[in-house]
Amino acid sequence: MCGRYASTLAGEELGRYFAVDEIADVELRPSWNIAPTTSVPIIVEKRDEAHTRLLTTARWSLVPPYAESLTLPYPTFNARSETVCHKPTFRAAVAHQRALLPADGYFEWHTEGRAQTPYFVHPDSGLIAFAGIYSWWRESESTDWVLTASVLTMPAVPALADIHDRTPMMLGPDDWSWWLDREATADDSFMADAVARSIPVANSLTFHEVAPLRGNGPELVLPVR
Repeated sequence: MCGRYASTLAGEELGRYFAVDEIADVELRPSWNIAPTTSVPIIVEKRDEAHTRLLTTARWSLVPPYAESLTLPYPTFNARSETVCHKPTFRAAVAHQRALLPADGYFEWHTEGRAQTPYFVHPDSGLIAFAGIYSWWRESESTDWVLTASVLTMPAVPALADIHDRTPMMLGPDDWSWWLDREATADDSFMADAVARSIPVANSLTFHEVAPLRGNGPELVLPVR
């Protein structure tokens, strides 16, 4: 969790919603079936005194700078809040390179025996802001840098635990600047605070069963009954 989500607003709409100062010259396509390793919208704070908030895109699966390949032998599209400050793959990124990943909602599968039932989890209105981290990677000095990102997860709140035991960390507008602030160093205490701030957002979400995810269109988020 989370392995699929929807993000369908255009760049200018996302820019207004998240009060960004700058929108990068990148293509932001709506998608109802975002999968790991694809390009996703992301909000970061630039390294300047003005705390400039930038909307751009990143590859959804974090790759640390020291990695030899863009494809790692283990999944990195999620990072657990409990261990992110200690795992070599993530600890440098979480310290000062934190991000928000916009979403309309996310998909989760409830497993019972061999049966997996998909659900769409979403707010009643507005967007979700996943708490994420990012890192830059490039193959060599002669190639371009690639921005990569991961969504942080936490134990599911009771209202969502019947679907899955994990849920993404999600922050409300009052906490966006706090999370993005590059001058603040994230440690275990910081992460515990971030989880506490995410719980009310998670508790406010609702969900409904959806059809199996095939293709990419607005019908994917519609309830089956």
